[in-house]
Amino acid sequence: MLETSIPPEIAKWFADRGWRVRRHQAEMLAASDAAKHAMLVADTGAGKTLAGFLPTLADFCPSRGPPPDDGLHTLYVSPLKALAHDVQRNLVAPVEEMGLPIRIETRSGDTPSDRKKRQRARPPHILLTTPESLSLLLSYPDSFELFRGLRRVVIDEVHAFATGKRGDLLALALSRLQAIAPGMLRAALSATVASPEAFREWLAPWGDIDSVALVEGEPGAPAEVEILLPFEQRVPWGGHAATWAIPQLYEEIRRNRTTLIFTNTRFLAEYIFQCLGDANDDTLPIGIHHGSLSKEARRKVEGAMARGELRALVATASLDLGVDWGDIDCVVQMGAPKGSSRLLQRIGRANHRLDCPSRAILVPGNRFEFLEATAAKDAVDQGQRDGEDFRPGGLDVLAQHVMACACAAPFGEAALLAEVRSSLAYAWIDEEVWRRVLHFVATGGYALEAYDKFRRIVRDPDGTWRLAHPEFAQRHRMNAGIIVDSEMVDVRFRNGRSLGKVEEGFAATLSNGDTFRFAGLDLQVEGLKDLDLIVRAAKSSGSIPSYTGLRLPLSTHLADRVRGMMVDRAGWARFPDDVREWLEVQDWRSQLPGPDNLLVESFPHAKREYTVYYTFTGWNANQSLGMLITKRMEERGLMPGGFVANDYSLAVWGLRPVEDPAPLLSPDILAHEFVDWVQDSHLLRRAFREVAVISGLVERQHPGKRKSGKQVTFSTDLIYDVLRKYEPDHVLIQAAWADARMKMTDIGRLGDLLDSAIERLIHVKLDRVSPLAVPVLVMIGRESLPQGSVDEELLFEAETLAGVAMRVEDPPDYLSDDEIEG
Repeated sequence: MLETSIPPEIAKWFADRGWRVRRHQAEMLAASDAAKHAMLVADTGAGKTLAGFLPTLADFCPSRGPPPDDGLHTLYVSPLKALAHDVQRNLVAPVEEMGLPIRIETRSGDTPSDRKKRQRARPPHILLTTPESLSLLLSYPDSFELFRGLRRVVIDEVHAFATGKRGDLLALALSRLQAIAPGMLRAALSATVASPEAFREWLAPWGDIDSVALVEGEPGAPAEVEILLPFEQRVPWGGHAATWAIPQLYEEIRRNRTTLIFTNTRFLAEYIFQCLGDANDDTLPIGIHHGSLSKEARRKVEGAMARGELRALVATASLDLGVDWGDIDCVVQMGAPKGSSRLLQRIGRANHRLDCPSRAILVPGNRFEFLEATAAKDAVDQGQRDGEDFRPGGLDVLAQHVMACACAAPFGEAALLAEVRSSLAYAWIDEEVWRRVLHFVATGGYALEAYDKFRRIVRDPDGTWRLAHPEFAQRHRMNAGIIVDSEMVDVRFRNGRSLGKVEEGFAATLSNGDTFRFAGLDLQVEGLKDLDLIVRAAKSSGSIPSYTGLRLPLSTHLADRVRGMMVDRAGWARFPDDVREWLEVQDWRSQLPGPDNLLVESFPHAKREYTVYYTFTGWNANQSLGMLITKRMEERGLMPGGFVANDYSLAVWGLRPVEDPAPLLSPDILAHEFVDWVQDSHLLRRAFREVAVISGLVERQHPGKRKSGKQVTFSTDLIYDVLRKYEPDHVLIQAAWADARMKMTDIGRLGDLLDSAIERLIHVKLDRVSPLAVPVLVMIGRESLPQGSVDEELLFEAETLAGVAMRVEDPPDYLSDDEIEG
């Protein structure tokens, strides 16, 4: 264990508050004093952020000698703008109370341009920012002077973005910073890392894991997690919104000082907020927060929460990372958590103190979600985490970084390649791939090099690369970024006040006079002007905006736990009577899916022949499998009609029965049908649109104007068709394929399923729908609607279908008379 002395100024500040410097905080300071990078894994409320900043505060303590030179000393990188602002609030107090001469500022997309310009000329000592803003800073010629004296980079909540494209961008930025300031130390913080060693390797320059100290935090009080169940009702068969819980949830809000309510989508946040508003007879102050609200609306609610003025706040993932509001005494998760690490992170927002247990309530929307919630609770109780695996860095992100480097200064390709390869994400880049990336940035690629607008960098006779024209620097900075949402329009009142953004596709469905609910307000459309949706207050509301995007995936860890619970018959005793009855009748009439089998059921229903595959691979993988199976069914004359999927199962129907599902599940389906399907579907085009925007090939922003979503899609589709025909091995086609395989189709989990499908397959033929099939069958015809909007409509149909599935003519011995009558 590394040891160091705590500066007396810091020790006194802790003592004055009756606190002590915790072991992991002292070890983070010791690692810095020993010139080692550090990876801190500690429970929520353990003082991780302060631990990350402790070496910086120590450097400015008079007891350690003269303060550092003026200029940027420490960069703090956060996945969320809200987290950076929260950290600033909580960091300013100790700095002022210790009397340390430290200036702290934030920089994000919300920062005014004049302040951004001043920060480059006269930087603060500590700058709190995001990966995207950091990358933009590195694109300026003065970045070399700005970062030359940088001593530390602190990466908070590293698990939230290191394994994705934002992590790729940050990894490249770290490599550039290390080249500018060779003595810079890196620190990463997280409460929910499943594999600390993998993150140590990601953090280390050149993958030198020995250069990174692993610091593990003192254990905190175990969380108190409960699962909410309906009063005198059954756990619903289908739906996700869990609106059945609104009366109980409202009573919970009344009992607590402050309740933080998490949903998995922006639509559900608006929907639950509306439902709570309808139930709010006491006019309690309840707020809403999600990423599509305006900056002013988000800041207002964040300030209200910090001051303890709200009794409840409905939020999405926009607030589930590290935000420290100590007065929250209960966290509610509406619907399934999808992963134990995500749940742990959200639970940690309650009683944000290491020695106080965090209290959380899980509200399942249906019976499968009850099992998932139970699995997540068990994982939290046992301290087990899950997370995404690291994958090779994206070529589209690399192209964006190359352009940023060219904007800052001319570069030599060998030197920049060495810099790029010093990060784990891009250690795989060889000279051939590197030349292809440079050729793309320089010309757009073989098929596009005749067009001047794609010629962004040129090579001088001495081998140095530079910008083809200074205007490309401005264009890059206007368009750079990693998050590519669907194109949005601003929702504004006539006076110009912005409420936030809705997707262009939703706005296109509205006509003058239509009403909708957004940001907790009832609004009426006055007109669509350019890319602004002009509204006024309304007396009643209509629809709620929904947003596209990939769904949160069910983690493999939780999927395995759910399957284990389903075959653990002794463990069913802890389940509610209706859930236990559901599993018992399924066990009697058919079989149960477990860790060691792949259950497939076939049965007739409503003049169709159904086959249900219980895969537990998540919605994306099941959607992909549904597409592939229906194609094979068509080739075999089984006359498929369609399919519907959820995280747990896939239901396919047709006019002819599937007598043997094994040929439909052979692994070679991924070698032939998968490639043909993806190339002919919208998936590859959608993936190409994203990589084209990220790489800078297609620009959304121009001085004084912005392309609409239709214009961007038209441009990317046109280029995609040209490249598929004339340059199918183009860098961006390769990048789009990587995205389509990993994100949109979850090909990894699908491949794992099919590799063992035949050996594990159990095919059960039934005379009617099974109990386990009801939750997926009731979604037929509604799967394209926003989650939550059809829950009440589902109730009647689900109960009707369940009556058929649960009918017991010859009941098993273990069902009581009451259960049979129920």
